[in-house]
Amino acid sequence: MGPHQVLILDLNPVPCPADNCTRLPKLIQSLLPAAQIRLQSGNILSTEAICSVPDLILFRPPLQESVEELTRSVRRKWTQCSILALFCVGWGNPNQVCQTLLDNTDDFLFCPFKEMDACLRLHRLLRCNSTPVASSRAKAIKENLHLQSLVGESECFLGLIEKISLVAKSNAAVLISGETGTGKELFARAIHYHGSRQGKPFIPVNCGALPDHLFENELFGHAKGAFTDASSAEKGLIPEADGGTLFLDEVDTLSPSAQVKLLRFLQNGEYRFLGSSRTAIADVRVIAATNGDLVQRVKLKLFREDLYYRLNSLFLLIPPLRERMDDIGLLTMHFLARYAREKKQHVREISRPALQKLMAYTWPGNVRELESVMTRALVLSASQTLQPEDIDLPSPHSEELSQNKSLREAKANTMRVFEQSYLVNLLTTYRGNITHAAKAAGKERRSFQRLLRKHNLDRHSFRI
Repeated sequence: MGPHQVLILDLNPVPCPADNCTRLPKLIQSLLPAAQIRLQSGNILSTEAICSVPDLILFRPPLQESVEELTRSVRRKWTQCSILALFCVGWGNPNQVCQTLLDNTDDFLFCPFKEMDACLRLHRLLRCNSTPVASSRAKAIKENLHLQSLVGESECFLGLIEKISLVAKSNAAVLISGETGTGKELFARAIHYHGSRQGKPFIPVNCGALPDHLFENELFGHAKGAFTDASSAEKGLIPEADGGTLFLDEVDTLSPSAQVKLLRFLQNGEYRFLGSSRTAIADVRVIAATNGDLVQRVKLKLFREDLYYRLNSLFLLIPPLRERMDDIGLLTMHFLARYAREKKQHVREISRPALQKLMAYTWPGNVRELESVMTRALVLSASQTLQPEDIDLPSPHSEELSQNKSLREAKANTMRVFEQSYLVNLLTTYRGNITHAAKAAGKERRSFQRLLRKHNLDRHSFRI
């Protein structure tokens, strides 16, 4: 693991009479030989020079009766850190600050304290801080919508989740676009179960698996005697979904004749059983999904323009995993916990080098590919902590070179993969500390931050 970042925030101008506090740096260094320790004194509100986020803050407030606002200021400035408050000799009534301490710090000690007590607290706080924790915004959004199954906290992903309740209130058709494995059906189900149709059926169908000559029969059903083997009437997918939702996955694979039949139903909700002259009506909301470019298919006359506009009343674009790399840690923990739950085992862990390997990969198969990789690693490894050698991934370089691309495209892709892998290595080594990572890369802080934005990397994800 990379070096721990510890900030000693000493705002008490009076030296510690018991000498406990002054010995803390040596105590931390003996516990964590590689730890990077910084000492900061003065007004907390003027500490703009401290840009990186430490793993732990040892906060020593001044001797005063009212410490509430000062403690809140520390918590507001470093919302993601573990904070250990050190109250020096001179506090006459500890009960006066107890509630503030409970609300704004993770633990506290009253001086003089025993070194063993301090060691145990330091270890506990650093261990707690090494686990990814859902951000308050992500937690609030998902709890409010009951969408904890949609794992991710990146801004683009949370913005998409917030749209679900708005889309669910409508009965208009929805087109969900996204690469293979991004979770389009999960979003379709979320829309269905958050709308007024939640008590009715959700019927998924893969359009690519429907032969053209069976499309009409599968979609609308048939009457008795409609063809040779039709010994009885059979309901189709649309009658089955009446009152609910029909999810058409890979809608771009529909043949021209199937597109015409689907368009006719979308226009007025009318359909006919195969072999019947009677028209029926079904109240079905259609959600379609595609992993291709429907606009391009319309231009090439491969997909009907009028059908495209019917389906595209509401539109959701699911981002690929490479555009929300900071969610890989959360998704990995989710798959580890789910596997343990299914197998009735203790949750296994993943080492930082193994997680670094996952984050350096480009994930062409997106979340589905990550799930498969994690399942394979858990099945084939008996180790309690997964290591890099347990993670079986194709070489990103061979993947890029295997595609039919020009020299310029191949070079650009190779550079992109190298840059992303290099940045992930640096951030993992320095636990998300941009100042140290930029220095190691020989770049200015601002230039380094621009590189992180280019590759959609969030430094907070590397504090694992």
